[in-house]
Amino acid sequence: MSAPILDARTLAAREWDLLVVGGGITGAGILLEAARRGLRALLVEQHDFAWGTSSRSSKLVHGGLRYLAEGQLRLTRESVREREALLREAPGLVEPQGFAFADHGAGWAQRLGFLAVLRVYDRLAGRREPHWESADGFAMLAPNVRREGLLGGVRYTDAKTDDARLVLRVLDEARSHGAAALNYVAVRGLVREGARVMGARLLDERSGQEHAVRARVVVNASGAWAGALAGALTGNGAGPRLRPLRGSHLILPSWRLPLAQAVSLRHPEDRRPVFAFPWEGATLVGTTDVDHGEGLHLEARITRAEFDYLMAALRAAFPQLSLHDEDVIATYAGVRPVIDGGSHGAPSKEKREHVVWSEPGLVSVTGGKLTTFRAIALDTLRHALPQLPGWRPDLAPQPVFAPVPLPVSRLLPAGVLRRLAGRYGASAQDLVDAAGEGELDPIPGTCTLWAELRWAARAEQVRALGDLLLRRTRLGILLPKGGAAHLERVRAICQPELGWSDDEWLAEQAAYMASWRECHGIPAASSSPEHRCLTR
Repeated sequence: MSAPILDARTLAAREWDLLVVGGGITGAGILLEAARRGLRALLVEQHDFAWGTSSRSSKLVHGGLRYLAEGQLRLTRESVREREALLREAPGLVEPQGFAFADHGAGWAQRLGFLAVLRVYDRLAGRREPHWESADGFAMLAPNVRREGLLGGVRYTDAKTDDARLVLRVLDEARSHGAAALNYVAVRGLVREGARVMGARLLDERSGQEHAVRARVVVNASGAWAGALAGALTGNGAGPRLRPLRGSHLILPSWRLPLAQAVSLRHPEDRRPVFAFPWEGATLVGTTDVDHGEGLHLEARITRAEFDYLMAALRAAFPQLSLHDEDVIATYAGVRPVIDGGSHGAPSKEKREHVVWSEPGLVSVTGGKLTTFRAIALDTLRHALPQLPGWRPDLAPQPVFAPVPLPVSRLLPAGVLRRLAGRYGASAQDLVDAAGEGELDPIPGTCTLWAELRWAARAEQVRALGDLLLRRTRLGILLPKGGAAHLERVRAICQPELGWSDDEWLAEQAAYMASWRECHGIPAASSSPEHRCLTR
């Protein structure tokens, strides 16, 4: 069972070793690694868990093939090691994903160079697999790819995940070690004694009340928001300069863009790599890499220019499919916390390594990537270690997740049980047991069970309808119009679990649909960069 939900007032009465600010994958990883090593650890998130970058990534747990090609061997080695660990430890949540890269005349030197990089990539992972495919063989892997000029192609293996569920699973694992985590609790300022940080003032959105929480060390793990938060809290400009970069994506129905493998392709305009791959019963397309000039207080959304850019890549790669704007189910955009290298060059040239910096009682971390969250967490704890006298941990990597048995159900096939175990861990059996009549059926057009909605509403700190449909489940981006056609049944299942009145449900539904249209719909051709996406 999930841990009982506590409030900020109750938790403020305790003293903590570590207060983690930020409920994305970096903060969740730090919370877990601290709690399993005996620290009293609390995490707070001003919006919902995984609200920012960690629910809006490209969904890839990858080893960083591009980083290897750029000579970043250390980052690639670390990424490959973490990818392989997650594949072992989180089946059903982190799964292998084959990639296919078409060769339409790249030239023998470039082809041999790519294959040489892949051999090193294999060696780092301790595996060996064939990479070159003939034109006929490649056409079987990617049957809709442009055949004109196709000489063959390269294939390799990485991994994919549901990024928001990964965050939630890590938080659940942390709670099993005694940690606590609250969403919709914002840091309003730091508690200081002299020059040292001793905790933080927290504003609980549920009650509107402010509470002071004392902690031996505060960890600022707010990702793309880390620099702004650090400056606002400390009044100094300590730490690296961030370059927020936006990555935008499209979701298409799998019948409209059917793929067995992920397909990597070069954009016809600038030769940047763009990919499309099967994800959660749909096809995910990405990504852009542009400077995010909008305020970080607003929810990121795709621009019309980015939308057209991705559609142009698809039309060039799959001309026979005649894809149109209306084929897109949903869009989403996330802001990456990238360290500014100072070169003012192309966004894709910036390095993706993380940075940690400290002052008395406060440790800040930003940068990095989804795949390496465990390594980032351990590095952050190494920086916190000198500020925690008496704590002598072993900071060697441990498995992220404890093994869990598959849930038992005569109504569900083994693949579905594996998926539930991966996403819900030790709570998977409780989820199955809580299902009402017909709720172990999948929601049409998705891999999601109706029972997942009930469990999320009952046990996963859902405070807004967007929490339920965009992060606990991904129905909001997998179904047309954000799942509007299914909202009556969603309401029947979830409103009693949430304890919302009819007026509260209708208000949440209206707010969700307005936000979905603004932040997940197809941008109008004349769309302005100014917008007011709701934070929920």
